[in-house]
Amino acid sequence: MDVILASGSPRRRKILEGLGIAFHVEPADADEIVDSSDPVGTVAVNAAAKAAACQRKHPDCAIIAADTLVWFEGRLIGKPRDCDEAAAFLRDFSGRTQIVYTGLALILPGRAPEIRVEASSVRFKRLDERTILDYLRLTRPLDRAGAYDIDENGALLIDGYQGSYSNIMGLPADPVRDWLRANLPAVFTDTRE
Repeated sequence: MDVILASGSPRRRKILEGLGIAFHVEPADADEIVDSSDPVGTVAVNAAAKAAACQRKHPDCAIIAADTLVWFEGRLIGKPRDCDEAAAFLRDFSGRTQIVYTGLALILPGRAPEIRVEASSVRFKRLDERTILDYLRLTRPLDRAGAYDIDENGALLIDGYQGSYSNIMGLPADPVRDWLRANLPAVFTDTRE
């Protein structure tokens, strides 16, 4: 059975490749909600919508979909509109802690989706303007929730984190690996995993 990652995110692709999984990429087009009063519900609903959109096109495939948002001081933060907004996000995060939520929807043909939500906290260094501008110059911030990537130049910004590193990147690896091992062990191309 084919596995489809319903996302065009290079970070999610990198995580699945790191698990040694054979898969195809098919970005999903789905309407997303944002409800700052319910970060868990928001990412769960969005991941489920992406998975359902992909499943309609590929009903005989296993689907992995995800939605990642940053919850910071009572608001949900997605991808910045432009570099000015990206810089504003990073200024706000300076010296503070946020929570990264990823909703994960896993679907097998003929079954109801399994929905999971992972949360990790990220503590930012105190950032001066030069560090922010250097980071934005080195890293494309516009396709990342919160305008940063822990895995690409993250040491410039991040003082520490708790929880899943891969969740902060946008796809919690452990639940994906466990689900695939339980349901589709043949998709692993790397027997060391």
